[in-house]
Amino acid sequence: MAHFLLLNGPNLNLLGSREPGVYGHDTLPAIEQRLAARAAEHGHTLSCFQSNSEGTLIDRLHAARDEDVACVLFNPAAFTHTSVALRDALLASELACIEIHLSNTAKREAFRHHSYFADIAIGTITGFGAQGYVMALDAAIARAAEPTREN
Repeated sequence: MAHFLLLNGPNLNLLGSREPGVYGHDTLPAIEQRLAARAAEHGHTLSCFQSNSEGTLIDRLHAARDEDVACVLFNPAAFTHTSVALRDALLASELACIEIHLSNTAKREAFRHHSYFADIAIGTITGFGAQGYVMALDAAIARAAEPTREN
C-alpha cells in the first residue's frame, strides 16, 4: 500500500466557479473525492491539501518528508512560474513529484510557459482538465507498483 499526497496551490479552492472556460466546472472537493476513491480502489491512501499561501505549502512539503509519501501530485498553480522557494522545498523533501495543470500552459500567456518544477518532476500532465489529476494518480500508482523502484 502506498500513500500519495495531492497538493494544490493558490486559487484552486475556487475551481468550478473561477474561469470555468479555462479550468472547467469540477470543484476541488469533487476532484479530491474522486482521487481518494480511486486510490482506495487500488489499496492506497491519498491525503489532500490546498493553500493560497506559499509558506503553508512549503510547510506541508516539509511535513510530508516524515509521512512515507510515495509521490506528491502537485498543481502549484501560479507558483509554477514564480516560486523558487517551493521548488527548493520539493527538492529538500526528496519526494517524487508529478506536476499537474488543468489548462495547457504552453497555449497561454508567455509568462506561463516556464515551470520551476518541470525539470525536477517525474513528469508533467497539462491541458486535460480534471482528468489530468486522474492521469497523475494512475501514473503514481503504476510507479509505486514497480518492483525495482525505491519509492
